[in-house]
Amino acid sequence: MTKPPTRSTASRALEAAAKPVEAAAHAVLDPLATALKRSLRRPDRDEPAAPEPDAPTPGKPGLKVSPLAVSMPKMPAIPGVRMGIGRAGFYKHERPDLLVMRFEPGTSCAGVFTRHGVGSAPVDWCRKQLESSGGEGVQALVVNAGCANSFTGKPGADAVRRVAGAVAKRFDCRQRDVMMASTGVIGVLLDDGKITQKLPAVEGRMTDDAWQDAARAIMTTDTFPKAATATAKIDGQTVRINGIAKGSGMIAPDMATMLAFVATDADIAPKALQTLVSLYTRTTFNCVTVDGDRSTNDTLLLFATGQSKAPRISRAGDHRLADFRDKLEKVLLDLALQLVRDGEGASKFVKINVTGAQNAASARKIARTVAESPLVKTAFAGEDANWGRIVMAVGRADEPVNRDRMSVKFGKLVAAQDGLVSPTYSEAKMSAYMKKQELEVSVDVGVGRGSASVWTCDLTKEYVAINGDYRS
Repeated sequence: MTKPPTRSTASRALEAAAKPVEAAAHAVLDPLATALKRSLRRPDRDEPAAPEPDAPTPGKPGLKVSPLAVSMPKMPAIPGVRMGIGRAGFYKHERPDLLVMRFEPGTSCAGVFTRHGVGSAPVDWCRKQLESSGGEGVQALVVNAGCANSFTGKPGADAVRRVAGAVAKRFDCRQRDVMMASTGVIGVLLDDGKITQKLPAVEGRMTDDAWQDAARAIMTTDTFPKAATATAKIDGQTVRINGIAKGSGMIAPDMATMLAFVATDADIAPKALQTLVSLYTRTTFNCVTVDGDRSTNDTLLLFATGQSKAPRISRAGDHRLADFRDKLEKVLLDLALQLVRDGEGASKFVKINVTGAQNAASARKIARTVAESPLVKTAFAGEDANWGRIVMAVGRADEPVNRDRMSVKFGKLVAAQDGLVSPTYSEAKMSAYMKKQELEVSVDVGVGRGSASVWTCDLTKEYVAINGDYRS
């Protein structure tokens, strides 16, 4: 397999900026042409292959592990990060549902959150505290699964504040130094007492090597835990990056529905950290979709403990961050693609490429429209090379296209070109291609030079079964 480029498009854009990189974050960026190649396979993963599809999942009982699952990598300790898990009891069945992470004083934090119009109490809390502190000195993170604490009004906000207060008291820090995240059923008030009474036990079990347990504790309908890791060089010094995420349904861009927590021992100022996480969310989590539904609780938090020997970096465009930027983007993309691989009921992992669009934004809208079309997704599920559905979805994106110059390819097979069925079209070859687990569809709309890619999965009967029985 071809090796990925040493630096991403976004990283080169940052380095090229002559002024502070905060301005560069608004540039129009190509969404990673090489991303799929560098993320479909995991040569860095030393563990055995992913669990068998009929093995029981550590999340919701009765769900089988996704056939697209990947195994977890070996996760090194991140200096300055300790964590512990526990069972607060938000689920009827026996499983961990509480994660507490503790960070060394002086840790920087940055975040990106849902753009959902409703939002949730923990999202509101994190936004407010990061704005108040500027991302300086965050010392703890509390995550619960099983209750989203969304659409719960003032009682929900009060519950978050009480948990933050209890954690702050135990860790001898301010309430604003405690980040919060929740996932689960919307409209259910968080019983904060379930969390606070478990804090002593969780604190007593804290270690620096519980990343795999942490990934499992935050799962809901996930069928496998999601994690990624990388090492990078900053001014000749080695730094580490670890990330975990959860999400399998209600996944859509802006940002993709999920929780993700990434930590590094690099020493990066909060403003620079915020620029990086905002920039790379656009090319990773905002380029995946499972069902087109956006969550009330989306949260991506990035923590930098500063415990490595690398120098402190105050500007995201600093040339010394080149390798770190590339590796951070790789970790975020790795996590984002795992969400698609664990799409509820998914059996196909699909990349949609759009080229020849009026601009990058137009290409992205067209790609998303194709990726989220129920008719397209069910065709993938049925292994039906119905390229007419692709054309239908392209046309209803309401973006400029040239019908007479449009082409559609499945992998390297040309289905249509110049507005007509391809003279080389072979139903047999196309049907054989559709039996693959990993598919790639490319559309050129023939009006410009804009391009974009979006990753998605198919839509199966299992998706309906999972979501029809979600609250049981």
